[in-house]
Amino acid sequence: MKSDTSEQILKLLETDSRLTPEEIAVLLGLDAEETKKRIEKLEEENVICGYHTLINWEKTDDINVSAVIELRVNPQRGMGFDRIAEKIYQFPEVDALYLMSGGYDFMVQLKKAPMRDIASFVSNRLSIIEEVQSTATHVVLKQYKDHGTLFVQKSGDQRMVITP
Repeated sequence: MKSDTSEQILKLLETDSRLTPEEIAVLLGLDAEETKKRIEKLEEENVICGYHTLINWEKTDDINVSAVIELRVNPQRGMGFDRIAEKIYQFPEVDALYLMSGGYDFMVQLKKAPMRDIASFVSNRLSIIEEVQSTATHVVLKQYKDHGTLFVQKSGDQRMVITP
């Protein structure tokens, strides 16, 4: 399998996961059956880990909030950050977990939930993990763009006003 063809398939699927193997084959000038086999192999190898739908929750009646938590931890000798990460990503409330460089160690993205549930998770489950030094919880106030998709209407004239 030629890797740049697989990368082209991945880029198309990342942009629009609803594309069928047949549509991808046409876009890339490939055989439809070979394209389907490549996608299946990428799924088996866990290169393609899943397919997601982006929802603009502001256009619904949903009152839950999204939260991101900065986490500072004490890494364990011989285990680094992986053992702590395993403790954190096991929680069903955790939607995503990233090891970060910079001012904190982990960024924890929680599933949308009522504010009370987020506060309870942080104070009663996350912050009591022995290696956790500190947490900083941030609530998402408005989503403008996610995975390359705009959630706001573009205004007509994007030019900056300059006055003398």
